[in-house]
Amino acid sequence: MAIEIKAPTYPESVQEGTLATWHKQPGDTVSRDELIVDIETDKVVLEVVAPASGVLAEVLKAEGDIVLSNEILARIEEGVVAAASPAVSKSEPDAEVGGVMVNPAAKKLADERNIDLSEIAGTGKGGRITKEDVVNYSPAAPSAPVVAKAAPADSDATMPVGERVERRVAMTRMRSRISERLMSVTQSTAMLTTFNEVDMSAMMGLRKQYQDEFTKMHNGTRLGFMGMFVKAAVEALKRFPLVNASIDGTDIVYHGYQDIGVAVSTDRGLVVPVLRNAENMSIAKVENEISSYAGKARDGKLTIEEMSGGTFTITNGGVYGSLLSTPILNPPQSAILGMHKIQQRPMAVDGQVVIRPMMYLALSYDHRLIDGKDAVQFLVAIKQLIEDPAKILLEI
Repeated sequence: MAIEIKAPTYPESVQEGTLATWHKQPGDTVSRDELIVDIETDKVVLEVVAPASGVLAEVLKAEGDIVLSNEILARIEEGVVAAASPAVSKSEPDAEVGGVMVNPAAKKLADERNIDLSEIAGTGKGGRITKEDVVNYSPAAPSAPVVAKAAPADSDATMPVGERVERRVAMTRMRSRISERLMSVTQSTAMLTTFNEVDMSAMMGLRKQYQDEFTKMHNGTRLGFMGMFVKAAVEALKRFPLVNASIDGTDIVYHGYQDIGVAVSTDRGLVVPVLRNAENMSIAKVENEISSYAGKARDGKLTIEEMSGGTFTITNGGVYGSLLSTPILNPPQSAILGMHKIQQRPMAVDGQVVIRPMMYLALSYDHRLIDGKDAVQFLVAIKQLIEDPAKILLEI
């Protein structure tokens, strides 16, 4: 009996996907729940498994094809066992290179291009190296200049000192979608950014004083700055609900909850997992969720549901050394908070010049919805909460 293998049902935020990698070929024996094919969307890579055991009888979509929600990808003959015949195409099992699994298509392409697989970071399940990883691989620049070879004595020709090499590769669907969204934001919103700076002395002192006790009490969870910033943002959003709202056509949608997106950078691009109902979370819960999301992001295991929605976003360029930047809105949200590097700077305090650990904050907002006064006051509220963390705990 023929069983159809279909693409999963995409959420409303995902329109289509691209078939990335077939892990089985027609004629191969498959087991129920075995990985058959990867579909790349603009958010995540979805893994499609076999709905039944049998033989992959027919493949209807090729790698690189556009795949719609619930579209039929292939068919399995249930209960059939592949014949041990040379005429039947057998897929090779995943190979192991340097302790990392490599799927057959990736290994074949790497061999063709003479690429050392040990130099590639896998983005597939469990760190598996996929065909896409090989396609997108860019070799490191040589550590020493290329020395020109001497021309023969009887030749007037000269050899070039080095080569000007160019590579052209197709954007991944995620990178392409990120590009589209960024262009859409700049063209369809009246984005403006306001800046302020915050003295991190109190926050750093609090973390230093209670880090060991906090970690012990919460089973190894570390007390970080992001947890405090999320809670500060929650309190500020309660005071300025317009910053937590969004525009839908000619309507303003006010959200009676705070779903905070935390931007995470991965090899595949920037992703924004969402802390649902952050207003109900403790600082320890926030830190746990962020740590979990960061691990999933690195392994490519974030789900679409975990990255959908959100009413406000926080991004921290400071972890990469950014001193100041203008974060771009994450639509349909109307505002995003940018954190930056903590730097010791001389400050005037009570008429005296003192050295304090300072951080620049940036709030980008949609001026169609949020007036400058509200944006500035919101950012000042964040500053006050961070400089006096007791206000976060007391919700004042």
